[in-house]
Amino acid sequence: MDDRGGSFVAVRRISQGLERGNTCHSTSAEVVAGSTAWLGRGLSCVCAQSRESDARPSFDLTPSQEECLQRLQNRIDIAYDSSTPEHQDALRALWNAAFPEEELRGLISEQWKEMGWQGKDPSTDFRGGGFISLENLLFFARNFPKSFKDLLWKQEGDRSVWEYPFAVAGVNITFMLIQMLDLEAVKPRTIVGAVFLKFLSENESAFDLLYCITFKLMDHQWLAMRASYMDFNTVMKATRRQLERELLLEDVTRLEDMPSYTLLTRY
Repeated sequence: MDDRGGSFVAVRRISQGLERGNTCHSTSAEVVAGSTAWLGRGLSCVCAQSRESDARPSFDLTPSQEECLQRLQNRIDIAYDSSTPEHQDALRALWNAAFPEEELRGLISEQWKEMGWQGKDPSTDFRGGGFISLENLLFFARNFPKSFKDLLWKQEGDRSVWEYPFAVAGVNITFMLIQMLDLEAVKPRTIVGAVFLKFLSENESAFDLLYCITFKLMDHQWLAMRASYMDFNTVMKATRRQLERELLLEDVTRLEDMPSYTLLTRY
């Protein structure tokens, strides 16, 4: 566990070929950040664990891929700042997407626990993923609203009494992806990271889309493993392994080709 991380708390269920990439579009959101993740009460952080099998030579990037990686790294480097109007607006937008019929009484409110934050001030949980983790959640809510709410309200499957907290899990997923893809390195040092950079150069929202796929896959693994909150770390490890396998499939030429993408779009 990183010493900057917080604690992971249980919440009761609320309701039962690299050269191909030659284009990179600028994004209006030049913001977002990252740092650490947590899985407390003695659990080790799967996000920060490295494996010998991941140690491979670095891969050269095209100029456009370097630009795309730098743009994403700029997002990752931005910490959530509760005094910044843009960050405040994004947090309010997330609330409105999750609870459109319930008025938010304040950016610091007991209401936030309904979404699975650890306390009444979500900003304290963003230390694990920075502003990009908020943007990831907001992207998920806006682009896949049904899947987002299914996960928020735990509406699918036969679940345990004690479930993972939705929002805190989302921050952990952001951090895990940053580590898995080695996004803070100058250039990829794993095949998985290199493959992702190809997708990123072709789709500026690739990281946000992969986040949505990962969240849905994690929940799918959770149900398949009949997990409870103390199993979260084990579920995250299984999710990472499945993502790595799918990203390396020969017939996956874009993120939408990943088998797990269908979990997002099925109704």
